[in-house]
Amino acid sequence: MAFDPMPFPFFLARSSLTTFLFLFVLLSSIFAFPLFVQCTTDASDVQALQVLYTSLNSPSQLTNWKSDSGDPCAESWKGITCEGSAVVSIQISGLGLGGTMGYLLSQLMSLRTFDLSDNNIHDTIPYQLPPNLTSLNLARNNLSGNLPYSISTMVSLTYLNMSHNSISQSVGDVFANLALLTTLDLSFNNFSGNLPSSFSSLSNLSTFYIQNNQLTGSLDVLAGLPLTTLNVANNHLTGWIPRELNSVPNFIYDGNSFDNGPAPPPPPYTPPPPGRSRNNHSHSGSGTRTPPSSDDQSSESDKGMSVGAIVGIVLGSVLLIFIALLAVLFCTRKKKQKDGGAIVSQGSRSAGTTDRDTEMQEQRVKSIAAVADLKPPPAEKLVVDKLQGHSGSVKRMKSPITATSYTVASLQTATNSFSQEFIIGEGSLGRVYRGEFSNGKIMAIKKIDNAALSLQEEDNFLEAVSNMSRLRHPNIVSLAGYCAEHGQRLLVYEHIGNGSLHDMLHFAEDGSKTLSWNARVRVALGTARALEYLHEVCLPSIVHRNFKSANILLDEELNPHLSDCGLAALTPNTERQVSTQMVGSFGYSAPEFALSGVYTVKSDVYSFGVVMLELLTGRKPLDSSRVRSEQSLVRWATPQLHDIDALAKMVDPALNGMYPAKSLSRFADIIALCVQPEPEFRPPMSEVVQALVRLVQRASVVKRRSSDESGFGYKTPDHEAIDMSF
Repeated sequence: MAFDPMPFPFFLARSSLTTFLFLFVLLSSIFAFPLFVQCTTDASDVQALQVLYTSLNSPSQLTNWKSDSGDPCAESWKGITCEGSAVVSIQISGLGLGGTMGYLLSQLMSLRTFDLSDNNIHDTIPYQLPPNLTSLNLARNNLSGNLPYSISTMVSLTYLNMSHNSISQSVGDVFANLALLTTLDLSFNNFSGNLPSSFSSLSNLSTFYIQNNQLTGSLDVLAGLPLTTLNVANNHLTGWIPRELNSVPNFIYDGNSFDNGPAPPPPPYTPPPPGRSRNNHSHSGSGTRTPPSSDDQSSESDKGMSVGAIVGIVLGSVLLIFIALLAVLFCTRKKKQKDGGAIVSQGSRSAGTTDRDTEMQEQRVKSIAAVADLKPPPAEKLVVDKLQGHSGSVKRMKSPITATSYTVASLQTATNSFSQEFIIGEGSLGRVYRGEFSNGKIMAIKKIDNAALSLQEEDNFLEAVSNMSRLRHPNIVSLAGYCAEHGQRLLVYEHIGNGSLHDMLHFAEDGSKTLSWNARVRVALGTARALEYLHEVCLPSIVHRNFKSANILLDEELNPHLSDCGLAALTPNTERQVSTQMVGSFGYSAPEFALSGVYTVKSDVYSFGVVMLELLTGRKPLDSSRVRSEQSLVRWATPQLHDIDALAKMVDPALNGMYPAKSLSRFADIIALCVQPEPEFRPPMSEVVQALVRLVQRASVVKRRSSDESGFGYKTPDHEAIDMSF
């Protein structure tokens, strides 16, 4: 008997709708599941982790990690947690890791937890960190330098621990946007100066450790915070302890120089600081109590951040279809992106460089939405600045000048009426004078020649001053003040007392002050970091346009400080002045500027390569005293940079052969990349920095005196031995 199948509409009518939906959901899930399984880790996350792995010296402790391939989410890289294809957590603490943190961390756009504590990571903290972190723990490493300004963009940050490192200088005004921060630990470092005013913006801060530093000034900025634990012991703090802090339950303040007795009342007509409602627990005034450990705070923070996943039971057939389709599209797109973004390596050049630059630029645009303008809190002196409104229209707003305003009279007094004997330099914008102030401070005062400028309005000058005053970097000369009265325009800088790199290389009369090879490498690294900050940290990017060895000043320990940063905003009147002021001497000028007048960050990279050539050869960029074929340093040196024998003959004779051959070769490879005639093939400064960091890490230098640990110092052949087999 033949089976007569039931018509499909009749079957539907007879079947339970609930049963049908259940079967449909089940089948759709089965078909969709492989699509999700096949999703690979976001390409930019993979690239960032690869660079991090290489920078940490490819440690075996990081199981499954790879430097040139791999899928962190699918392959369960140690310490990596993912959600879908995005890396959301990196927790690799206590593994004995060395090296540095690399230079692509800002690509980890979905990262929320970053814990590298209890390792042996050294060097400075990268300037660009993951922008959307909620927890950052770099405690108990060997980190130095200062706090990066990218911290100011982490508006979701709730936990920050930088304790037990060697971070120095002032704390920095980077906390104005961190209203969600509850725990901050900066203890056991080398911070100096006053507490920044942006601490007063930490409206949710309950736990604050800053003991065992070199801090000065008062605690007034902490008076309005809802603190329950505060440890400021063993600093150089002074003044009265604000009465609001007396009610902090756990307050340790011994080892300072606070004034005795109660704090004086507020001055007349000054409203008291805002009060807080809290229980009046006992506190430790003697400083004998031990504060809760940072580790306890870390574990509490981690518990607070974990949330339970809530799964919906019935999604509906239509919703599931959309999810499956989205999975297909998402995986296909990720697969196409996986091979993009190759990084230029030392001594190599490929057509992929252009693709790398394009991807890097796209990633920068992607990051801008999460990066706030790096400005300190408002000051008294305000100037006009621009702001992009939500509607797309350009609005006008006020932005602060953080530099001190000087009078012409005070600067005249400091320079003996700008007398000839006080001149310490001269450029196209005017002369630079040594200023000696009554408080004993010595500053460098640049007196701008009004004939050299096209500026007519004082506001334009003040806007440039405002921008320059916000540049904060250990390798950039700080703008301390300015003067704009009676038609005069002057800039007051910190004084760097050991002359310029140009003078040290070309006019040093005392042979004992010749720069050693290690010092030259570290001068290159310091100035590379300064350019990296201008190009890739500042928003918008700042093009130096006058990068040369005469603008690299050396302090007593031969640390480099880049001067004239931001002066390109003071536009000259004539083309002749453009050629001199904007690109310095012709020997530093990139080919594209000479041909078309176009000057970009890649033109700065070219000029940096020329300075590296100066460091390697001891020669000036242009030297008419030499034979014609050797007058242009770049033309003469470039063809020989990959010839080992020729390279050895090019080295500065003042080094007396005291340099590692491999280090010299790698140094030359970096130069070759920077001075390429096509700007698109030159690497960004972040890659130059990383290449120089690797060069320093690989240097096999015999142990020297402790005073020379930084690599800076005068050449002392009797004390500085170099492993020539390197």
